[in-house]
Parts: sequence; structure tokens; C-alpha cells
Amino acid sequence: MDLLNGLVVLANFVLIPATAYGSQLALGALGVTLIYSILRFSNFAHGDTMAFGTMVTILATWGLQSAGIGFGPLPTALLALPVGIFGAALLLLATDRLVYRFYRAQRVKPVILVIVSTGVMFIYNGLTRFIIGPDDQNFADGERFVMSARDFKALTGLDEGLALKTTQAITVVTAIVVMVALFWFLNRTRTGKSMRAYSDNEDLALLSGINPERVVRVTWILVAALATIAGTLYGLDKSFKAFTYFQLLLPIFASAIVGGIGSPIGAIAGGFIIAYSEVIFTYAWKRVVGYMVPEGMEPDGLLQLLGTDYKFAVSFVILVIVLLIRPTGLFQGKSI
Repeated sequence: MDLLNGLVVLANFVLIPATAYGSQLALGALGVTLIYSILRFSNFAHGDTMAFGTMVTILATWGLQSAGIGFGPLPTALLALPVGIFGAALLLLATDRLVYRFYRAQRVKPVILVIVSTGVMFIYNGLTRFIIGPDDQNFADGERFVMSARDFKALTGLDEGLALKTTQAITVVTAIVVMVALFWFLNRTRTGKSMRAYSDNEDLALLSGINPERVVRVTWILVAALATIAGTLYGLDKSFKAFTYFQLLLPIFASAIVGGIGSPIGAIAGGFIIAYSEVIFTYAWKRVVGYMVPEGMEPDGLLQLLGTDYKFAVSFVILVIVLLIRPTGLFQGKSI
């Protein structure tokens, strides 16, 4: 019985949260990977793109709620997602036309685009804060739990309860659907194949008649969709605050690089590696170990390797180690 209770605690505080968080990071890392593969630069504004798309989704959600429109037991934000994606896509396409297009025509070095994207990042962040404010915004509605801890205890008779939040279940399911749809698009559609050809060899793709501007536009639209979905899922699971998405940039880039930047499969794997690492290193293992060891040998301390304030340090350390040992990442992406 103690073993089962220990496994429930492990699932409740490590496995389920890390899987949901990993799904969010994987979607964010896929956006970074698309930009790096096709547009050939590291977009430091990606975190704030997520914030802007999520903000538009929140405003649309509030509009639907004020009109009395809901989504039953599911969050109304899911109905507002297309509006958020549209808003983020308009922002990215306008930014590309006004900013990135000029530097792309000059064929500048990627580091110049990285510096430019840093400036864009601050503009996005300021715009988001100006519109919705700097404070936390909680926009989740509908049923809070798929299964509550109390219901689980009553069902199993265990001392520990397993709680599965609706937002966690939605995150994992949505991430799977989006990833499958993206891979289908890239591998099965003519536009997707054009994007892959442009990524592999730009000059040869141009000689084949591929329209580079169309590839760029489709890339930004896909990035807007991935960023908005990832940001909205993260906001539903926690809460929305513009600065939080700026902080998410480190684990998202770490996910893309650890998996192998330029590799979509690597981005997904890296997202889960970073998420599980952050949760494992910052979780206090006292309760789990207390159930696993013989009676009387329970630990006195929290058995916490790092405080939760240092979770982003875990991403940074893993990122540095991978760059030193295997710069191309686990799935042989492009070296940094």
C-alpha cells in the first residue's frame, strides 16, 4: 500500500506536471526550430510572440464570456485560439515586412538577425504589457479537474489522492494533435515539401522554382500558431504574465538545442528532457522516499536538490553541457 501511495505522489507532483510542461516547451521549441531551419537565425522574440498571441486569445476569451458564449466543461480560451493565432500571425508578418525582410535582402550574417530579434523582443514585451498590463491574468474557466484528489481517494481507498487538472489533459492532447498535424503538413503537402527543400538548400530550391517569400510567409504563420497554442496552454495551466514568457525563452531554446536545433523530433524530445529535469531537480522528494523506505527510516530533510526559484538554472546548465559535449544535440541538428 505504501508503495502505491508513493507512486501516486510521484505521478501527482512529478510525472503529470512535467509531462504537461514538456508538451508546452516542445511546442515552443518547434517554433524556434522552424525559424532556425528555414529563416536561419535564432529568434529571441519567440517568448514574447507567445505572450502576444496568448494576450489576444485572452482578450477574445473575455469577449466571448461577456457575450455569454462558453465551451461547456472546457476552457472558453480554446474557442478563442483562432483569434489569437490570427493576431500573432498579423504581428509576425508585419514585423517580417518592416524589419526582417530588409536584413534578409542584404544577406546579413545570422548574428545580425539575432541582435535585431532582441530589439523586436523588447518591443513585443512592451506592447503586450501596455495592452493587458503587467499583472497575472487568470482566464481559465470550465471544469477544473478531470479527476480530483478526493474522488481518487474515494475510488481507490489510498491515503494519497491523484489530481488531474483539465488544463493538463488538454495540454497533452492538444500537443499531440498539433505535432501530428505539423509533421503531416511538412511531409505530405506541397508547401511543406517546399519549406523542407528551402531549408536543406536555399539556392537549389530557388532554381527549382520555389517562391522564397511564400515559404517565409507560411513559416511565420506556422510559428504564430505554435507560439499562440503553446503560450495559451501554459497560461491556462498556470496563469498569464507577460514577463513569465520572457523567462520561458531559456528553457525553450534549451529544449531546441538539447534535442538538436533544426530537428523537429529533437525539439519535442528536448522539451520533455528539460521539463522533467527542471521538475526532478526542484521537487522535494521527502514524501515519495518516505513511502518507499522501511518504517522508521523516513528522511528528516526535504530532499530537494534546488529551490523552485532555480529551475531555469537547470535549463542553463543542461544547455551548456550539451553545447560543450555535443553541439549538434541529441538528434544531430545543426551546430550552433
